[in-house]
Amino acid sequence: MLSISFSPLIPAYGLWALGAVVALLAVLALVSRGPVAILRAVALGLVLLALANPALVQEDREKVKDIVAVVVDRSTSQTLGDRPAMTDQVRAELERRFGSLADVDPRFIEADDGSGDDGTRLFAALSNGLADVPPDRLAGVVFVTDGVVHDIPSSVEGLGFRAPLHALITGRPDERDRQIKLLEAPRFGIVGKDQTIRAQIMERGGTGSALVTVRRDGQVLTRQQVRADTPFSLDVRIEHGGTNVVELEVEGLPNELTQANNRAVIPIEGIREKLRVLLVSGEPHAGERTWRNLLKSDANVDLVHFTILRPPEKQDGTPINELSLIAFPTRELFQQKIKEFDLIIFDRYANQSILPSSYFENIVRYVREGGAILVAAGPEFASYGSLAQTRLAPIIPGQPNGSIVEQPYKAQITDTGDRHPVTRDLPGSEQSPPAWGEWLRIIGSQVQSGDTLMSGANDLPLLVLRREDKGRVALLLSDHAWLWARGYQDGGPHLDLLRRLAHWLMKEPALEEEALRASAQGRDIRVERQTMAETADPVTIVAPSGQESSVPLTESRPGLFTAQVASRELGLHTVRSGDLITFVSIGPANPRELMDVFSNTEALSAIAEATGGSVRRVAVAGDQSITVPRVLAVHSGTRFSGGDWIGIKPSDSAIVRGVSVFPMALGFVGLVLLIGSTLAAWLIEGRRRA
Repeated sequence: MLSISFSPLIPAYGLWALGAVVALLAVLALVSRGPVAILRAVALGLVLLALANPALVQEDREKVKDIVAVVVDRSTSQTLGDRPAMTDQVRAELERRFGSLADVDPRFIEADDGSGDDGTRLFAALSNGLADVPPDRLAGVVFVTDGVVHDIPSSVEGLGFRAPLHALITGRPDERDRQIKLLEAPRFGIVGKDQTIRAQIMERGGTGSALVTVRRDGQVLTRQQVRADTPFSLDVRIEHGGTNVVELEVEGLPNELTQANNRAVIPIEGIREKLRVLLVSGEPHAGERTWRNLLKSDANVDLVHFTILRPPEKQDGTPINELSLIAFPTRELFQQKIKEFDLIIFDRYANQSILPSSYFENIVRYVREGGAILVAAGPEFASYGSLAQTRLAPIIPGQPNGSIVEQPYKAQITDTGDRHPVTRDLPGSEQSPPAWGEWLRIIGSQVQSGDTLMSGANDLPLLVLRREDKGRVALLLSDHAWLWARGYQDGGPHLDLLRRLAHWLMKEPALEEEALRASAQGRDIRVERQTMAETADPVTIVAPSGQESSVPLTESRPGLFTAQVASRELGLHTVRSGDLITFVSIGPANPRELMDVFSNTEALSAIAEATGGSVRRVAVAGDQSITVPRVLAVHSGTRFSGGDWIGIKPSDSAIVRGVSVFPMALGFVGLVLLIGSTLAAWLIEGRRRA
């Protein structure tokens, strides 16, 4: 390839200025001397040309192949129906057709799901795949996709190239699918209050209505028929603190694309306004302040505390108007407002005829309907005034045997306690004997039901927990927990023990003795199975696609079995173990990739047509065959597609192998031309004067 190049010997502005002077002198010479001045102008022009330093450049070029990018969509929506097979067939056919073009080098780029919840990002994959390709070498781009693309540029300028873009759409126009779309989903809710969820059923090829099932933490709340394409509302009660997983599931259609988007999950964080605790101390004693300090230190606890200083039978003749005592509001607390409390604590309380039998029946009913009671026993528990001798007896897990053992001992965690979240891993329990101080008294009792978590002197039960219908009961058979709080013999973990105990009674999910939990760590699912049994059965994990897998568990600590498994799918996974169920989301709970799964030709039409390309389906309704258009090279024009073909735009890209430069205004030839023109001008002008 031959061309002319200039390498001025003086700066460009000087060359232009000199050119202007030469042009002016030539015009003046022509005006004053006539045509003979042309030779002077030629001589000055040769001087100017010499300063411009022209040269002939000969390049040895080698034509290179044009690049055609083929982006193959492998996102989640491309795994539905027969799209994977269609995609593979289209790719194979494009490989064959581009292979027959001698001057084309096809580059196939695989595009997976975007990170996080970015969806399908074909243009980002195209940019990354062509990072080493100059834009003028790109002859065309072909997308093999279902049309569900989430990073389409707003204009052609955002593409970064000027080659035609074609999209070959997989999927079929007669696809059927139904999905549920969330319109309003609360993130937080007050425990015991209702939260409103708004959603809508979207469908193509459906029936116009569908049955929606509402679950909370795996338990069915309601089922109702809902019209499609019409927003509807649901009220869901937040039952407990922590995450309440609400699931909306719509029944599927026959032969629909996927049922992975038939379910929407709303994790709602339950927040307690205040934990209301009623603490009733039967008499002033050293351990009373321990309970009060513990409960008052928690900002989430609203404590009501009464200490009985003057029982009814104590009459000293003091006039009522001179007493500074507050009457115990028994009727208000144990009849009118008993259900407002989350926990009732009887601290060294003896039956002193303050509470009539009907009030104890109210307490039993309160527990069985979901309330909680803690009996912190002292010597009175072994006396005639014991609560175990009242109508509370059916729910108290132990009956006193009349003995009171007063001797130093270290509280021991039982085998059952090693497995229970309330007492497992208490600080100091890792040693034998435990690294905590001694207690000095324990009340002898015969456990009738429940789990004994701690024992004391002579292996007597010290801490017993029991479930009673929907409620819970705890029995602490010593009043010396305060010794740990006061640092006696270096104290002990009184805060951990008493706080865990109170929170278990108030149904803290993290302290459930039978629980199933799952969490996501990147693409891995970590499963924890808390159980009081010696072994744990394998858990079943159901992927968003419906594929089930059984995962064995390994005991990591007493009562705690774990497993970690890698997930191949994004979306919500269901984990089951017997009657227990939990959910874990890899990526977002409701992935963007599955929110709209219908293949379409509209999304990419504008950007493709702006480049001169086209968007077309490779399959039609009712036909199982695949049609891939022919590929032609179009050297000129603005349209690069036809009825059965798509076009690419060849470029003139080449690699320069060598360059030869031949100066034109320097050396002997230039000197001869300059001297010749000057001499000719002198001779002609001299003859003219003669």
